[in-house]
Amino acid sequence: MDEYAWPAGPRMPTPDALRRSWTATVAALPVGPRVAGEVNGRQPFGVFILLDGFPEAVALAEITAMPHEMELPALGARVVGEVLWHAEHNHQVKVRLDEWTRSAD
Repeated sequence: MDEYAWPAGPRMPTPDALRRSWTATVAALPVGPRVAGEVNGRQPFGVFILLDGFPEAVALAEITAMPHEMELPALGARVVGEVLWHAEHNHQVKVRLDEWTRSAD
């Protein structure tokens, strides 16, 4: 699939909303728990995810955690994964998708 798009749409939080909610986002989503959401943006380096229950948070699943034989999920796909870390400089929750972990086993 060669469909790439930056995250957008009415559900996408603004940069100001991401910044304001960052401390609460990190507290609510520490490293380790499982999260689910919808792919809202797709770039060659990974997918952006709007997280269920966290309207002012955005996650990024980067291809560095994706097995070589797999493809990025499509826009609108439902995904589940594990919180790996937090990128404070751009207010993103980094996630490794379950489908990528299962493929590596």
